[in-house]
Amino acid sequence: MRNPKRAFTLIEILIVVVILGILAAIVIPQFTDASEDAMLSSVRSQLQTLRSQVELYKVQNQGVASDLVADQWTDLTGGDYIQQPPTNPFNDSTTVAGAAAAGVAWIWDGDDLFAADPTDVEGDADGVFSF
Repeated sequence: MRNPKRAFTLIEILIVVVILGILAAIVIPQFTDASEDAMLSSVRSQLQTLRSQVELYKVQNQGVASDLVADQWTDLTGGDYIQQPPTNPFNDSTTVAGAAAAGVAWIWDGDDLFAADPTDVEGDADGVFSF
């Protein structure tokens, strides 16, 4: 009697490949969301640190905040407040955009809301970052 060779059929291999493809399509987006969540968490933490250091600067300078656009961080990074500007995890930049020169800047409401539009009192317009 001959021993039949044992092997997978083409159909069985295709079924396994399709199942692996479906699993990959489900799992990979979850990892993408996790990395974006980590970057958002990093930005929130950096904003909280910046907020506390700007407040400390204001307390030690008669209630006047540093002009981050004109001074390009020199008031905060040159002293005892921040060792170096934080790195934006989305584009690896440490520069300060000159948005205030055009009449627009990020406005902090004193609690948890940063908004690009100071007239957005509801905190629901585009460009609002809340945490």
